[in-house]
Amino acid sequence: MTRRKTGGRGRDPYARSGSGPAPTPAPKKRHSAKRALQESTRPTAPAAARNAGADRRGRDEARHLIDVHDHYRRELSQVRDLLRQVRKGSATVPQARGRLNALALATADGGFSEICRAHCRSLTEHHRTEDRSVFPHLRRSGRDLQPVLDRLEAEHRVIHTLLTEVDRALIHLARNPGDHAPVTAAIDLLTDTVLSHFAYEERELLGPLARYGFSRGRRG
Repeated sequence: MTRRKTGGRGRDPYARSGSGPAPTPAPKKRHSAKRALQESTRPTAPAAARNAGADRRGRDEARHLIDVHDHYRRELSQVRDLLRQVRKGSATVPQARGRLNALALATADGGFSEICRAHCRSLTEHHRTEDRSVFPHLRRSGRDLQPVLDRLEAEHRVIHTLLTEVDRALIHLARNPGDHAPVTAAIDLLTDTVLSHFAYEERELLGPLARYGFSRGRRG
């Protein structure tokens, strides 16, 4: 996934608009016919609660969430590409691993299954940090955010279930080499769900993070 350009050194990329970084929309194209989230019922915080802070430090705080999400978007895209290579036979697992050695999700004893599991563990830890630290801080900082934070936490639980399904599909693949259907379906649904969740989270939280930061002490 293409990263946003942030301009040259010392240049505030958002100074002209003064509105902070824009949330990344979910892709219009979906990979799975299934849906794990009820997107139409998502609550939205009042506009005043979602309004971004005007100063550069606040915008940098908000930008950090996008940077973290972009990291997972790229890795998820590369996991999908690896699956395509292995499924089509255009590359063996060792060859595909060689192309992914620089990725944070690659492991020393890897193979496709281990690479997927490493990505899943990393994503789980990201959500755990939000649930245990960032979200409680935002709950204390803005009452209008409560319904949104409740929904985001519920979606984290849905994603955790999907990650478990990916793990089960990987076990199936290990026991049935060449049967890629279960893991393909699991990763397709996970991809759609994670990208939709990230888009919703950025839409609702970029402003509050710019105003309050990720932890106590950013602003009153």
